[in-house]
Amino acid sequence: MNGQRLVIAIPRGALFAETLDWLDGLGVRTDEVRANDRKLLFSDVGLITMRPSDVPTYVAAGAADLGITGKDVLMEQSDDAVSSGGRDVYELRDLGYGRCRMVMATRDGPDPASAALRRLGVIRVATKYPRVAARYFDDTGRQAEIIEVKGSVELAPLTGLVEAIVDLTATGTTLRENHLVVREEIAESTARLIANPVAHKLKAAAIDDLLERARAL
Repeated sequence: MNGQRLVIAIPRGALFAETLDWLDGLGVRTDEVRANDRKLLFSDVGLITMRPSDVPTYVAAGAADLGITGKDVLMEQSDDAVSSGGRDVYELRDLGYGRCRMVMATRDGPDPASAALRRLGVIRVATKYPRVAARYFDDTGRQAEIIEVKGSVELAPLTGLVEAIVDLTATGTTLRENHLVVREEIAESTARLIANPVAHKLKAAAIDDLLERARAL
């Protein structure tokens, strides 16, 4: 890459396999990464593996030049005043894979969220994305009590904790298995390539080369 070495933060989890396939297409060696479930740093090929939510942190701090994470992560960490996100990163490219939807869902049958809004004027919403959810309900003129949960969001409406959830879904299978239905679609999420602003300038040739290779895929 024009003699400039890039360090790329890549996400473990749902985007991991497709990210490695994408890197393979660029000529980046990923065999060692595939063979090591526990190892995190692969300095010989310039790759760091981590949770998707940590990728913007490492890129913003300059620990990685580039990173790959879901648009959902960037939305949750974003600041309305900065289009690329609250963290100081540039969003360079929609990579197109890992497609899923951010939705509002409730128990099937009569909509309990609409009923709560009519009766109480407020909806209780469980989510792993409290900032996204709060912005969405604020933008749509509805009052919502946002409850952040870390585990299975689907459990919250089944136990009566909330009337609705805001979560990601790819196929809708988990929602259907828990007798939940999508009421509203909030946004679409795919994998995104982000860059550290300083690296974007100092390693412009290497990054441009990588983007050119990506366009050819």
